[in-house]
Amino acid sequence: MSQPFSHFLHPFDVAHHPSLEPEVKRAILASWASDRSAVKDQPAMRKPPGAKRAVPIDEVFAAMRSLDEQRTDGRPLQ
Repeated sequence: MSQPFSHFLHPFDVAHHPSLEPEVKRAILASWASDRSAVKDQPAMRKPPGAKRAVPIDEVFAAMRSLDEQRTDGRPLQ
């Protein structure tokens, strides 16, 4: 996938995707968090090329944190 983030509407769609490896999820979310994805004149928003809409950077960070909270088998901690 040349622009894997363009297939997702929200960072949690990435974090909860059942078939992506954690490293791939992290790479996609890191690309969303990158300053290169910042919306001009709205530094708290991110919209990677090809994404359908912008999302708050806080939501990208929350999705990244959720990866840290998952078990090694991919299920969320309870």
